[in-house]
Amino acid sequence: MSDCLFCKIIAGDIPSSKVYEDEQIFVFKDIAPKAKVHLLVVPKVHLVSLDDLNDNHHALISHMMLKLPILAREQGLDNGFRTVINTGEGGGQEVAHLHLHLLGGEDLPGFN
Repeated sequence: MSDCLFCKIIAGDIPSSKVYEDEQIFVFKDIAPKAKVHLLVVPKVHLVSLDDLNDNHHALISHMMLKLPILAREQGLDNGFRTVINTGEGGGQEVAHLHLHLLGGEDLPGFN
């Protein structure tokens, strides 16, 4: 998708603070962090949201989920972390490309 912000970041057309990349995912620091550590885990294939997942995406979503604890430890989050997936406008999704938020560290906001 040529107009997708995250596709442009993955392609290198927009700079980012890349943390990790492999053949399936691209991970970078959020530009408006909500916690000391706030990473975005983004599939390289363009999927708008969780609503776009189907049986062909088992390996991809599994890879993303299994990578989260590894990324968290690499960021020094040895005492735990939070993951958030916003789905659709009503769920707070701001960029129409599936992404997982990995948050942690001091002053992690609550759900109050």
